[in-house]
Amino acid sequence: MYGDEATVRKILTESGDTWAVVGLSSNEGRAAYGVARVLQRFGKRVVPVHPKAQTVHGEQGYASLADIPFDVDVVDVFVNSDLAGPIADEAVAKGAKAVWFQLGVIDEAAYDRTRAAGLDMVMDRCPAIEIPRLR
Repeated sequence: MYGDEATVRKILTESGDTWAVVGLSSNEGRAAYGVARVLQRFGKRVVPVHPKAQTVHGEQGYASLADIPFDVDVVDVFVNSDLAGPIADEAVAKGAKAVWFQLGVIDEAAYDRTRAAGLDMVMDRCPAIEIPRLR
């Protein structure tokens, strides 16, 4: 696993409450949809990032991280591993504090680059699984 328990806890409790969820659309059958709902239940503002820029769970969507007109704290990535690295780089450019790659999303080079840029990062884990454990 990439990201120890202390990093998981820090991202979930100290990194901030505005989460950009890349890959989140209004498709209720996708994992991102359910995870975003859990994050909201735990007080996170979930900002959908998807080419369709759909409003999801009451939050306006944006086509890319760069299109979001405000700061985001954490970028949660629900895309295939081969697309995830550039999103991590965009998160660094956006000024996020942390990047979270979902279960099955693995890019070791992106992990190294993101950590080297000073961001916290977790890879191949799910915040909807981890956040209830903190209580």
